[in-house]
Amino acid sequence: MPVNFLSPGMQGCVKRITGRDDTRRFLESLGLVPGGCVTMISSAGDNVILGVRGTRIAISRKLADRIHI
Repeated sequence: MPVNFLSPGMQGCVKRITGRDDTRRFLESLGLVPGGCVTMISSAGDNVILGVRGTRIAISRKLADRIHI
């Protein structure tokens, strides 16, 4: 299921990232890699804020749809 389905405060482990190679590389550069854990911080409007490796990142909901947990 996409990471967007997590409620704020919930955590999940990344199983796969879909999309083009450049999209996957971009998400990997942010620390979103298969096997890594993410925490949903906030989901409002078209943006999602995730906790990844002790930092917070903001990405579009469309991009977050590519991250499956």
